[in-house]
Amino acid sequence: MATDKLVAMNIFRRVAELGSFTRAADDLDITAATVSKHIAFLERDLDTRLINRTTRRMSLTDAGLAFLKRTQALLDELEDAELEARGFQAEPRGLIRLNVPMSFGLTHITGAIDSFLARYPEIEIDLQLSDRMVDLVEQGVDMAIRIRSTLADSSLLAKPLRQSRNIVCAAPGYLEHSPAIHTPADLAAQNCLMFNLHDRPRVWALGDKEVVVSGNYRTDSSLAIRQSLLNGAGVGLVPRFLVQQDLANGALVALLSEYPPQTYTVFALFPPGRKQPTKVRLLLEHIDQHLGDKPYWE
Repeated sequence: MATDKLVAMNIFRRVAELGSFTRAADDLDITAATVSKHIAFLERDLDTRLINRTTRRMSLTDAGLAFLKRTQALLDELEDAELEARGFQAEPRGLIRLNVPMSFGLTHITGAIDSFLARYPEIEIDLQLSDRMVDLVEQGVDMAIRIRSTLADSSLLAKPLRQSRNIVCAAPGYLEHSPAIHTPADLAAQNCLMFNLHDRPRVWALGDKEVVVSGNYRTDSSLAIRQSLLNGAGVGLVPRFLVQQDLANGALVALLSEYPPQTYTVFALFPPGRKQPTKVRLLLEHIDQHLGDKPYWE
C-alpha cells in the first residue's frame, strides 16, 4: 500500500474521530489545506464521497462510516505489527479514545488513567465523560465503560469487569424531619431525587417490589444527586460506588437494605469487528487491576 494512502487514511481517521478538519489539522500539526488535500485524494481514489461537508458541520457518509471502521482496524494492526517486529522493545504509543460514565469515571477511572500514563508516557488518552451511550464507530471510541443490567446492542464486543449495585440512602438531617422509611411503600411520602437516564426514573425496583416515587428534583447527573443528598434534599437511589465513603463516614445512611436493588455489570465495550490493539489491551488490564479483585466500593 502506497505511503501516501496510509498517510491519507490516518488523516481521514483523525478527521472522522475529531469531527473537524481544523481540529484534525491541529492534532496532526499540519495545515487544514493539507487535510483537505488528502481527503480529496482518498475520495478520488475510492471514487466515492466519504464526508458530507457544509459551512457549519461535517458528517460521514455511509461509505465513510464503513471505511472508517476498516481504516481504524488496519491502522491499529499496523501499529501492533510494528511493535511486534521490534520485539515489543518499543514503547506502546498512540491515542486511545475512552468513553466513560461521568460519575464512575471521576470516582474510579481517572486515577487509573493517571497511573497508566505514568507507566506508558508515549500513549495519549482522550477521555470522554458522558452518561449517554455513543456510537463507538462513528465517534472513534476505542473502549467504553458502561454500567448496565443487559446490553441492548449485541454487536458490541463486551468484557464484564465487575458488579455494581445501587442503594437507597439519605442524609441523617433529612431523615430527622421525614416520615420513617421501613418498606418501599414508605417512599411514596418522601421527596425522592430521580436520575433521568434510568429507563423508568420514577419507578424504583427494590427486591421483588416496584414503587412509584415522586419528588421535586430530576437530573441526568448522579453526581448532582449525591451532592443534593449530602445537603439533605431528599432520598436517592444511587450507585454504591459513588457513595460508599459517605456511608462509611455517616454522611449518608443506607435504607431498605432488606430490599436490595437490581445488580448491574460494569462492562468494557469495544467497536464490533476490530481486534483491540496492544495499547487498548494494556489499558484494559490496568483498569482491571486498579479496580481490585473485589471492587473497593463494596
